[in-house]
Parts: sequence; structure tokens; C-alpha cells
Amino acid sequence: MVNPTEFIDEAVESIKEQIGDENAIIALSGGVDSSVAATLAYRAIGEQLTPVYVDTGLMRKGETDQIRDTFSFMESLEIVDARERFYEGLEGVTDPEEKRKVIGEQFIREFEREAKETDAQYLVQGTIYPDRIESEGNIKSHHNVGGLPERVDFEGIVEPVRDLYKDEVREVARELELEDIISERMPFPGPGLAVRIIGEVTPEKVEVARESCHVVEEELEEYEPWQAFAAVIGKATGVKGDNRVHGWVVAVRSVESRDGMTARAQEIDWSTLQRIQSRITGENENVARVVYDVTHKPPATIEYE
Repeated sequence: MVNPTEFIDEAVESIKEQIGDENAIIALSGGVDSSVAATLAYRAIGEQLTPVYVDTGLMRKGETDQIRDTFSFMESLEIVDARERFYEGLEGVTDPEEKRKVIGEQFIREFEREAKETDAQYLVQGTIYPDRIESEGNIKSHHNVGGLPERVDFEGIVEPVRDLYKDEVREVARELELEDIISERMPFPGPGLAVRIIGEVTPEKVEVARESCHVVEEELEEYEPWQAFAAVIGKATGVKGDNRVHGWVVAVRSVESRDGMTARAQEIDWSTLQRIQSRITGENENVARVVYDVTHKPPATIEYE
């Protein structure tokens, strides 16, 4: 286990050495990984850093407002509304790896655009060790690792937490005195809700996934899962009122893990599962049924794509 105090000191010095007197831009998503990376970089280079939060349209419910409030102390924070550009890029794309690469490409282009305005030569990212292992092992590409496009117009990419596991990143976050809503937050994939949707990403599917994930996070908080969410996995026949409907199937997933490399599906009380399905089908008129995923990792990954 990493010593948080020593790690912070070493990381801050390393960032200073890598970036020097140049400007940098940080990919800030609000998750613990990018939040820790941003805080370390801000301590290292201060106003040379421009934190950029890109609203892809694929984020959690209320994410943009929370980012604005939590990181208001960083005066150079930029919030970019790129929803239309991401949806356009994903139109017609169904292959999981292609989705990740489209999102990775668009992320980089958004940052390049902002970097030109701030004359930033470096891109800082919250890549952690499991991200690298899964990309290098061809399990799946991450938008900030294997999903990077061939052309990246930065002098260098800085990854302060690239050798840490998730639990170690949380320890560093606590040592940095980040708010609990950041340090204890469940992991959220870099490509966002796009990897919780089987097939083409559409605004309708995203909204169903977003609202369903919000329900799951609320209802399963007491179970303290490593990760809990909902995914839109297809369509099926259902009945609502007196009408037959062909609506979305939402899969609920909740797992326990230490570092994300392996995971076990949680045993959730039946009454809790019934409450979740009642809320999801009741609050989303286009959802026909809800199922619970009991598969461990391996053989399944935690996310669906």
C-alpha cells in the first residue's frame, strides 16, 4: 500500500519537473482519479493549470453542477458543453471498442481546442494502474489509454496516479482532504454512460441509463458497493396499464471489489431489488423490465462494454 503523504510530495515534485514553466490542461471528470490528479497538478503548478470539464452528455445526473460547485476554488476551471459533438460522433456506432475510440478521439480534440486558447503544452490525466493493465492486455481500451487517437497535439501527457490502484487513489484523496463526495465516490467509466448502453448510443437510451443509475446509487448506498449502476441492454415486451409495450430492459449491477481487477456480484435483499425495479419502471415510461446481474468478474467485466 502506498504511503499517501510520501506519494503526494513525490507526485507534486514529479509534475513540476515534467511540466516546468509550461501551461497544462487537466481532464477533470469529477471521479476520484481525475480529481486527485487535478489537485496534485494544481498544487504543483497552480495557475499554469487549466482544469477542463467536458460535458459529453454521457455523465451522471447532476454531474455538471456538482463539478462547478466542488472545484470553484480553481478559478481557471472551464466547463465545455460538447454534448452535440459527442452524440454526432457516436451516431450509428454499435461496436464497444469503436465507441471508446470515438469518445477518446473527441475528448482529445476538445482538450486540444482548449489547450490552444490557454497555450497548454501538457495534458494531465487520471489514468490508474488497472486502466493500463486492461488496455495493454486488450481486455478493453480506455479513452485515456488505449483509446487515444494516433495524433495528439501535446508536448506530453502527465499521469500522476498511473501506478496506483483505486483504493490507493482514495487514500491519497483523503490525505488531500478532498470532500467525501469525491474520495468515497463509486468508480465511473471514462466513456460515461456510453458503455452502459448496448448498441447505438441515443439521447433516449442515455436518459434511461442516467435516471436508472441514479435510482440504483440511491437504493444501494447502504450496501456500500465498490460499484453499482444500471445499464440499458435491449428491448423486451411488457405491459403497462392495459397496454402492451415494447420497452427497454435495464440491468442492475452491484459488485464488491478491492481494486477492480476482480469483483463479486453482491447479494442484494429481495425487497430492495423489488423497490429498485418499481422505481425504475415507474419513473421511466419506456422501461419494460428490470433484471439483476449475478455474474462475477471474471468471467464478466464490471461495466457492460
